[in-house]
Amino acid sequence: MNEMLLDKFLDIFKNNILPLTIKGVEAGNKIFGAAIINKEDYSMVIAGSNNETENPIWHGEIYTLKKFYELDNKLRPKEKNCIFLSSHEPCSLCLSAITFSGFNNFYYLFPYESTFDEFKIPHDLNILKEVFNISDGKYIKENSYWKSYNINNLIDELKNSNKKKILNSFNEIKKIYIDLSKKYQSSKEKNFIPLK
Repeated sequence: MNEMLLDKFLDIFKNNILPLTIKGVEAGNKIFGAAIINKEDYSMVIAGSNNETENPIWHGEIYTLKKFYELDNKLRPKEKNCIFLSSHEPCSLCLSAITFSGFNNFYYLFPYESTFDEFKIPHDLNILKEVFNISDGKYIKENSYWKSYNINNLIDELKNSNKKKILNSFNEIKKIYIDLSKKYQSSKEKNFIPLK
């Protein structure tokens, strides 16, 4: 994996996705966010965050897709020319939306296990198990529609001197997400979200 691309991903989390997520959590939403960037030059197309207090299906990825399709069709890049970036491994709803939208990839920071254990949001794994009979979130990560990438694994695979810098940046971002998760968890009972 190109370390410049990983650095760009983390920069997008810090400067584009997290500011939206902070506002979202203050409004009572979950911590999930996403961005769509150009494959060619890694420029930002659009970013979004969870907006379930407005509509329970406005997950971070779904709301980002909504904003993407509100862009002028003549200016909006083709899905296959984009990278889909997600804070957390997409749930079954978001996996389907990414697929139906025609994106051939997605990258995520935190896998289902982190969402379940560290962020205390069990629904992704529970729905995959209860509805689709998929244990431990083990869906097929590379298929005829797309290939998915866990950013944690890509950082682990780095073999150069910049690995420590990138890992430090990731850990800073993770700490912010953990703090936001605590804030969400402490106030979620007041929110009008069906699956808290």
